[in-house]
Amino acid sequence: MMLSKPKKAAILVIAAVLFAGFATASDTFFQIRKNFAIFSEVIQEVNELYVVEVDPERTIRRGINAMLETLDPYTVLIDESQTQDIDLISTGSYAGIGIEVGARGGELVIIAPVEGYSAHRKGVRAGDVIVSVNGIPASELTPDDLTLQMRGQIGSTVDLVVRRFGIADELSFTLERERIEVRNIDWYGMADEQAGIAYIMLSRFGQNAGSEMRRAIEEMEQSHTINSLILDLRNNPGGLLIEAVRVADLFLPAGEPVVHTRGRAAQTRQLYSTSNPSFFGDRPVVVLQNGGSASSSEIVSGALQDHDRAVIMGERSFGKGLVQIIRPISYGLALKITTSKYFIPSGRYIQSVDYNGEADAGLPQHFETAGGRRVVQRTGIEPDIVLEKPAETMLEVELHRGSHYFYFANQFMADDPQMPVPGVNDEALIQAFRDYLSNAAFSYTTRAQRRLTDLRDQLIQDYGDAAGPFAGTLEDLESDLEQLRLKEIDEVRDTILREIYLELSARIEGSNMRKQTSVSLDALVSEAIALLGEPEQYAQILSAP
Repeated sequence: MMLSKPKKAAILVIAAVLFAGFATASDTFFQIRKNFAIFSEVIQEVNELYVVEVDPERTIRRGINAMLETLDPYTVLIDESQTQDIDLISTGSYAGIGIEVGARGGELVIIAPVEGYSAHRKGVRAGDVIVSVNGIPASELTPDDLTLQMRGQIGSTVDLVVRRFGIADELSFTLERERIEVRNIDWYGMADEQAGIAYIMLSRFGQNAGSEMRRAIEEMEQSHTINSLILDLRNNPGGLLIEAVRVADLFLPAGEPVVHTRGRAAQTRQLYSTSNPSFFGDRPVVVLQNGGSASSSEIVSGALQDHDRAVIMGERSFGKGLVQIIRPISYGLALKITTSKYFIPSGRYIQSVDYNGEADAGLPQHFETAGGRRVVQRTGIEPDIVLEKPAETMLEVELHRGSHYFYFANQFMADDPQMPVPGVNDEALIQAFRDYLSNAAFSYTTRAQRRLTDLRDQLIQDYGDAAGPFAGTLEDLESDLEQLRLKEIDEVRDTILREIYLELSARIEGSNMRKQTSVSLDALVSEAIALLGEPEQYAQILSAP
């Protein structure tokens, strides 16, 4: 059937309008199809004509990974060998060395070592910057690549090289893979039974973290009067967002906002609020955090801070305000993808590193808590009371790296299997440790001694073997530095004693006793106990504008 000219014209006009609208709406999809075609042709040409044979899968995977690297370190392709890790947060165990890794300032850093396992025992610390793992430079690895390198067969080893603030030389560790049992609550008990101060060390936000917190408090209340609580989130790298909401729910009234997620997709924009009456009532709470407290930890500490419900004590938190989900894709692979940012009740966005070139210049930098206290965004969670852990000395590094506390405890308990009481025979214990180090031919060089050696080498190069007119001065400096080195044990005496008691207590009753001893000798826990013993000071911190 033939159409008249007017009808043809009308149809052409309608088609043109529809096409224009479609072209505008599908411009992104056109760009995707266009570049898919280009990518496909390039791969085909390389596969057929490149001077040597290439591995197509390896080449294409590199292209995918390079694409994802332009987004953020947390958006990654999870291949078949890694999909077993997807359920880690539910199953709570894996074979590895016991560290949590994150990205900061273009570098991979240790967010937290898992206490009691290989990395922790050998002295790997939160904040260590990873230089290489198993000989692979960290610059070539994403956080998930690095995690894969850490996992493996139980009994096999991982070679880890890190850089630590305040220490000039890179530190090398050989760490043994073992079965890591990851629990939500590492330890709970009474920090001060007489004062009714309970303590919970929440190490992760895996499945049931909120209900486990409730049960821990209920169990302690069966035999103790609980007047206040210390919630320890130090080195807690996070986990399930919904479990952070459930933990906050224990301390806040029903209907209070905890966290708001915002992304491009409609399903990623959601406000999470408390749904139950406050389980813990209005009893005082102190939250402990450090640079290893990230993600869900920051949701909890940030929500309690914004509602003026708890005093936050310790160091600035890590600053991870991004939410990821895992999407299964073809051939058994999965995509872990950042879908939204999260904002805590005051409106703060706590992400400390900008991966997408968004300065958020339009957002205010200062916010207020429910009670009018001033807080800031984009810095993680700033504590109400700042108490930073002193930097380690080279002596402490070498004692950990050589597992000397571990070996001393073995020897000490073999000779006299009795747990010494902290504070009673400390001097005798320190002397026994000195004797052990002497018999073990333990030696180390301080940073100042290394610098002096470098200076001597340079002077010899310039002035000959006698080092010119500086020879006498160098000898005097060497003698003085050696005397200072010998006194260094006295300067870090309390730290050494704490590490010794931790190892000895583990020999008596295992890891549970070790954790209890750790809490009793923890300086930050002591500060929290002191604050909770001063109700007026506690209230003043939460009410000060």
